[in-house]
Amino acid sequence: MNILLVEDDSALCLRLSDDLSRRGYAVDVADNGIDAERLGTERPYDAVILDLGLPLRSGLEVLRNWRTRGNAVPVLILTARGAWHEKVDGINAGADDYVAKPFPAEQLRARLGALIRRTHSQPTGVVASEGLTLGEAR
Repeated sequence: MNILLVEDDSALCLRLSDDLSRRGYAVDVADNGIDAERLGTERPYDAVILDLGLPLRSGLEVLRNWRTRGNAVPVLILTARGAWHEKVDGINAGADDYVAKPFPAEQLRARLGALIRRTHSQPTGVVASEGLTLGEAR
């Protein structure tokens, strides 16, 4: 699974990127809104983790621009903006989910996995074929 991680906090970005990579994701990283918008337009991603407070262009503006252009990539907003009206703004801009910082890594992984499963029509996170079963959690 290809993930675009858009986060300007370098320590958090490294931690998340390493964690997701260890779990089998291919992770591309952007630390500002202009690069994020370009990458999200040029490359196909299974999901995007998007911070809102980015330099050069806000995450909400990036998201709105993608949606205006018909880019339906699943987006999970990850931000310190946790007020209910900010969550509503993010969802209304086209986000599929919203996680406020600070957050447990397990919560982010679970929400990201659910988002990708819904996109790929695999609601259980389990793939079975010819007696072999693969579970995402194990």
